[in-house]
Amino acid sequence: MRRDTTIDLNCDLGEGIGNEVDLMPYISSCNLACGGHAGDKPTIERVVKLAKNHAVGVGAHPSFPDRENFGRVKLKIPFDKLQHSLREQIDRVIEACKAHKIEMHHIKAHGALYNLCASDAVYAEFFIDFIVRFYPEIPVYAPFNSVISKLAKGRIKLLFEAFADRNYEADGSLVSRAKTHALIKDEQSLFKHVLNMVKRSEIHTVSGTVLNAKIDTICVHGDTPKAIDLVRFLRGKLEENNLKIQTVICK
Repeated sequence: MRRDTTIDLNCDLGEGIGNEVDLMPYISSCNLACGGHAGDKPTIERVVKLAKNHAVGVGAHPSFPDRENFGRVKLKIPFDKLQHSLREQIDRVIEACKAHKIEMHHIKAHGALYNLCASDAVYAEFFIDFIVRFYPEIPVYAPFNSVISKLAKGRIKLLFEAFADRNYEADGSLVSRAKTHALIKDEQSLFKHVLNMVKRSEIHTVSGTVLNAKIDTICVHGDTPKAIDLVRFLRGKLEENNLKIQTVICK
């Protein structure tokens, strides 16, 4: 059993859903779309201000520059152009944070880029080198035991993330969104899924296998159906189980 009494609860925001005001009171960190798959400067400014008011950690959520596919498809783009786009995206969030006199808390890749960094050594090395070169002091959210987590050890700051509203395959990857059981929509099922993560450091997969995982932060996607209800319910149940929702600090 974990002895921890705190857990970070994060949510992807600024993606055009418009539910930030309702979600912000229940989370402790947010991943802010910054122009790649969604988002724009006015939205970034608005959400950063809102996050500051609720003492929520702000993270940049960069992706392939591909609004058409919401960043969920691997884009065939040279690494130098991808690097340029990622810098532009992340710097938008940094500038907004500076304007509101707060530090940006973390960086979390979005969609296809996140999954590629988790499974593909070429993309993982690209992203690690990118962080080392431009943002060496900013922690990165990544899955435990993923390719990037193994290659990044000792090179960049990592915080390990798991997903409350997504089912897992036996290899630790997320069930594809193309499958009907990719999302966890039932409140009780979602809570049981998360409680195993935070109390036992376990991820229970769709095949019945159990993966051991270090988990610093739990994500509920902002565009998940009934996301507000799910996050409100999850926070309440975690607090009932003596878990404090708190922004995670990278030690």
